[in-house]
Amino acid sequence: MRVVIQRVSRASVSIGNEILSSIGHGLLILVGFEKNDTIEDIEWACNKIINLRIFNDAGGVMNLSIKETNGSILVISQFTLHALTKKGNRPSYIRAAEPAIAIPLYEKFVNKLSDLNGGKICTGRFGAKMSVELINEGPVTIIIDTKNKDF
Repeated sequence: MRVVIQRVSRASVSIGNEILSSIGHGLLILVGFEKNDTIEDIEWACNKIINLRIFNDAGGVMNLSIKETNGSILVISQFTLHALTKKGNRPSYIRAAEPAIAIPLYEKFVNKLSDLNGGKICTGRFGAKMSVELINEGPVTIIIDTKNKDF
């Protein structure tokens, strides 16, 4: 599982001209699943995300987590996070999980984040063509890969 986490002052996701979800201060999370991802990957990633100290404290030091700042979370599915670009110029998505596998993993991911963050998680619509807008605060962008935890 790969996750791109962006600290935002605001973010939204639209389908066509309709805003599906929007948040203020918080995290925009792009998540992509591989065929062999498990509930253990979800547990590890969600715990890591909720406890990442990437928000500024009173002294301006990144020392607070999303829970400590009462921030919101917007989660967007993005299979292209598993693009393989080694050969040629057309990315391969062979590692990305098919919808039958990815949708239940996505739902478990969203539910686990909601449980850990003590509230609602905003989402896009799995498999839809979406437009995402954000103001990346900092900018702060963190990448997590459950198959490469040193990343």
